[in-house]
Amino acid sequence: MAQSDQDIELGLRGRVALVTGSGAGIGRGIAGWLARAGCLIAVNDIDGAKAEETAALLRASGHEAKAFVANVRDEQAVAELVAHIRRELGGLDVAVNNVGMNAGMPATPFTEWRGDDFRAVVEQNLIATALCCVAEARAMVEQGRGGVILNVTSGETTRPAIRLAPYGAAKAAINHLTQTMAVELGPHGIRVNSIAPGTTLTEQVQKTFPESHVAAILESIPLRRMTGPDELGRLALYLASDLARCVTGQFMLADAGAFLSRSRPAMPAVPRVPDR
Repeated sequence: MAQSDQDIELGLRGRVALVTGSGAGIGRGIAGWLARAGCLIAVNDIDGAKAEETAALLRASGHEAKAFVANVRDEQAVAELVAHIRRELGGLDVAVNNVGMNAGMPATPFTEWRGDDFRAVVEQNLIATALCCVAEARAMVEQGRGGVILNVTSGETTRPAIRLAPYGAAKAAINHLTQTMAVELGPHGIRVNSIAPGTTLTEQVQKTFPESHVAAILESIPLRRMTGPDELGRLALYLASDLARCVTGQFMLADAGAFLSRSRPAMPAVPRVPDR
């Protein structure tokens, strides 16, 4: 039986969605789109002011949102965050693990990376994401109503991550973790996918990338444009919704075709947030 446009249902109205690192950038973009689909948004950030700013913006647009401050690199803090969300908002149905970055490290030639630097980047990306996934999965299994977990990784996992070796390796590990989770959690009705942005035009990228580097990146991308946080929000919305109810264990690359390029400018040797 043919369906009309009015029959399209995303299945997200009234669902509770946690977006970590949503005080700005990609996380804020994802939170915005999930809110528009009717989710109750748990805005998480280590910076309380930023978390509240995102939550206030969502509420001003007529959506339901509440700020939750927590350091997701801390196992106990993550467990308490998820428990708090369940008490305050009535459960957890969608979780987007967006915390990452380069742990404050500058882009560095491979031979100059030190052990402590590697550990910091791996903890900021792989460990933080894994801790969140465990707490979120436990909650969803206990609730018994399925759920969706999305892990934000990076386009740097599709090619050599020049001057960002620990970052690329940690993000690639998250892609593998995502597949393992999809197999183990599938019987519980929990779908798990990863979103891999290319260099994303966030406020921080605009502030820290030299104009010449931005121009070089654009020249290397087939669509001649960077991805925006809003566009990643659209992809997250699709994966979280019933439109993707048979999609799990997938790596969804959203980089305007950058992975197809034969050339890729090396990251500038300045402290920055890669990809987001």
